[in-house]
Amino acid sequence: MSIDLNLIRQLRDMTGAGVNDCKKALEEASNNLEEAVKILRKNGISKSLSKSSREVTEGWIGSYIHHNGKLASLVILKCETDFVARTDIFKDLAHSLAVQVVTSDPIYISRDDVPKEVLDKEIEMIKEDKNFGDKKKDVQDKMIEGKLERMYSEICFMDQPFYKDDKIKVSDVITEAISKTGENIKIQKFVRFELGS
Repeated sequence: MSIDLNLIRQLRDMTGAGVNDCKKALEEASNNLEEAVKILRKNGISKSLSKSSREVTEGWIGSYIHHNGKLASLVILKCETDFVARTDIFKDLAHSLAVQVVTSDPIYISRDDVPKEVLDKEIEMIKEDKNFGDKKKDVQDKMIEGKLERMYSEICFMDQPFYKDDKIKVSDVITEAISKTGENIKIQKFVRFELGS
């Protein structure tokens, strides 16, 4: 099957993936651009999982001061090499994550960081709902799972909807950057400042 060069260029512009990856994805998707994007995203996720155990010793501190001068944030974003840390892709990601901190005010980096007592208290509050006891066990489990997912999307940085596109999570943005840079990327720490608090 011949692949249209314009489709390869378009897919590259949309995803930032390499020419060969775009060509393979378009071949697999029979020149369907939307399917090719899904294939690249899926491949990016598997690549990022294979890199997740690699040590991150370099990085960049992203910063953002809101236009009113009353909100600001810093994000320490880590990667494997100084070369990647100095790329525009990485610096832009660090800056975007700093903006995310100001706009969404996360408390924890990931759901793994949420203390057990916070989870237990949340589950206890869910069970106190007056209709909870009337439900079957599987419905109760789904209620708990749904409300915990909602909580994670509010308080966990990686689970929050990305401020530029609320159809994707912050974790998806990092996975995409891992796919583009070929290195493991992790948020090490973040802090949010608010005047008067």
